Amino acid sequence: MADEEEYVTVSGERITLQRRHYSASCREFLVRCPRLQLRSLSAVTCSVWLVAYGLFLLCQNSVVLSAAIFVTLIGLLVYLHLVKIDQESLLIVGSLGIQMTSSYASGKESTTFIEMNQVKDVVINEAVYMQKVIYYLCILLQDPIDPHVVSEVVPLFQSSKPRLDCLVEVYKSCQEILEQNKKS
Repeated sequence: MADEEEYVTVSGERITLQRRHYSASCREFLVRCPRLQLRSLSAVTCSVWLVAYGLFLLCQNSVVLSAAIFVTLIGLLVYLHLVKIDQESLLIVGSLGIQMTSSYASGKESTTFIEMNQVKDVVINEAVYMQKVIYYLCILLQDPIDPHVVSEVVPLFQSSKPRLDCLVEVYKSCQEILEQNKKS
């Protein structure tokens, strides 16, 4: 069963949360970020090329134009392959663990898996970001030596930065699965 709902990020952009329930102890959450806007891409490219053309007129050196084209293309490739994330997903399997996947605009995917025996809890935390208080979902990992101590905090949905209402939906489902896991 899957359902989809629109939410807003902390910066006011629209995102989509898709929930998939595979079983009582297995759920997936996909947060789709806004796509790369052709308008903003064109504006940045034109700005760089206009500055390069202005420098070319001043110094009459064609290397400036070639460098501007080269820098723009390399910058775009780096942005698409390392920065711009189109989708973030969180897959929770109660008996195995939690898998986090980030899909970049270039098609590259980055996946992290955390075994369930390492998970202490999933919580909503708050932070100060750009002179605002924002909320984020994170996984608390327990210390292997002392299970009552948190050894690491792993933030979720770092790129999309959904608002609290979206995080609460994911949090409730995570808590349901963690409670089932503790009972068994």
